[in-house]
Amino acid sequence: MTTPEPTLRQLKARAQKLKAVIHLGHDGITDALTAALDQALADHGLVKVRFTDHKSERKELSANLATRAGARLVLQVGHTATLYRTSLAPSAAV
Repeated sequence: MTTPEPTLRQLKARAQKLKAVIHLGHDGITDALTAALDQALADHGLVKVRFTDHKSERKELSANLATRAGARLVLQVGHTATLYRTSLAPSAAV
């Protein structure tokens, strides 16, 4: 039996209590940032990203981050974006 996907409303409610785990600075989207985001999504599922630079491009960068991480952009408010990715179910050993 699989657990149901949380609704967008539930994800937004959970995102309110989160602190930013990833900070996107003047280097922009790098391989290291993408790897850190991938690890954070694997660990937590719901991750908040803070834009400390490139603030005028945050909408495009948020969408780009979501695409690169295979995640869903849940919410973008001010200089933060929240991404969600379902955790992969462990495969059964054969």
